Amino acid sequence: MSTRSSDVQWFKSSTSGNDECVEVAWFGGGRVGVRDSKNPVGPALLFTSEDWIAFTAAIRDGKY
Repeated sequence: MSTRSSDVQWFKSSTSGNDECVEVAWFGGGRVGVRDSKNPVGPALLFTSEDWIAFTAAIRDGKY
């Protein structure tokens, strides 16, 4: 699976403005990519969609 920027649409929170933060992209095969917006050609972490949903739900629930 490729994580090249040209293969997917990366996005960040609309509330982040021009601040540096993480970017997220949806990949084929049910994968979610996360990368540092300051280094778009650097490495990306890949998660299953189930793990990403559980992680973001835990953040919303105040578990982190």
